[in-house]
Amino acid sequence: MLAIENKIKEMEGLHPSALPDEVWSSRQPLVLRGLVRKWPLVTAGLDGADAARRYLLSHYEGATVAASLGDPSANGRVFYNADLTGPNFEMIRAKLDVILGKIAQHENDAKPPLIYIASTTIDTSLPGLRAENDLEFDGRAPLASIWIGTRARIAAHYDMPDNIACVAVGRRRFTLFPPEQLENLYVGPLDVTPAGQAVSLVDFHAPDYERFPKFRKALQAAQVAELEPGDAIFIPGMWWHHVESLSAFNVLLNYWWRDMPAYMGPPFNALQHALLTIRDLPAHEKRIWQDIFNHYVFENKSENFDHIPAASRGVLAPITETTARKLRAFLLNRLNR
Repeated sequence: MLAIENKIKEMEGLHPSALPDEVWSSRQPLVLRGLVRKWPLVTAGLDGADAARRYLLSHYEGATVAASLGDPSANGRVFYNADLTGPNFEMIRAKLDVILGKIAQHENDAKPPLIYIASTTIDTSLPGLRAENDLEFDGRAPLASIWIGTRARIAAHYDMPDNIACVAVGRRRFTLFPPEQLENLYVGPLDVTPAGQAVSLVDFHAPDYERFPKFRKALQAAQVAELEPGDAIFIPGMWWHHVESLSAFNVLLNYWWRDMPAYMGPPFNALQHALLTIRDLPAHEKRIWQDIFNHYVFENKSENFDHIPAASRGVLAPITETTARKLRAFLLNRLNR
């Protein structure tokens, strides 16, 4: 296990129906000890994996789910194949009860295969589960997902939305890095990924410091926490997180949300377009475009546009749903030429 001195800040005594502003506004990760300890799913899991599976199936109505199947030799690592051309697992669709049965068959294996249901929408796969196991989001509309599987290691990656992850069954270790550690995490390809997000290529169980020397700097900024059943963690958007499920059977519920309007779209689209149009320009032109982006996007000082009448500022004014539609139509027209 990596030697990490920094522990994630912890809060206790919180209620799932009344999280304080300190959580919602935090730009640092927070461990929320015991937040969902009274969930029926947590209680069932404390009685054993079989009890947890029975409880899950009591809310199951037969929908198929996607699952990742990997060889025992991967030691639970959800990652790339040897040449980074695809994942080191195969994807299947099956009934939830079948997958849970396969997990049970390997529960006592010293090196079980990877069997992993990742980021599955709760309301479609297990309708009614959230009626008994949920958080109150104070007007926000999060995407609620469930993760079920054997021991697994999810490579360090970031998600754009804020996230509260609730450990319902089993134990998990979270290793987090602030966004500015990108350079030191040796991130793999953007267009070929194991599961949709770009990930660090460093194996946290056996770091190759000759190949990835700057990873030592990342570890100096890392924060770590081990969560028990009933604990939760708040992960701010864009924070890198490496997640390990440590028990033979593990269940996690998580909630993603953004406090920005959906019509703004994902910034990753802008990154992809910049790779297409700016990255390979001559250096002197890139510097010019860097200044232009600072002027219009990153600094965006109000005095930069005071000389333009407010009614004539168009997309230089704060984006509304109407201007977002116009911008999207403009971009589609240009990209389709």
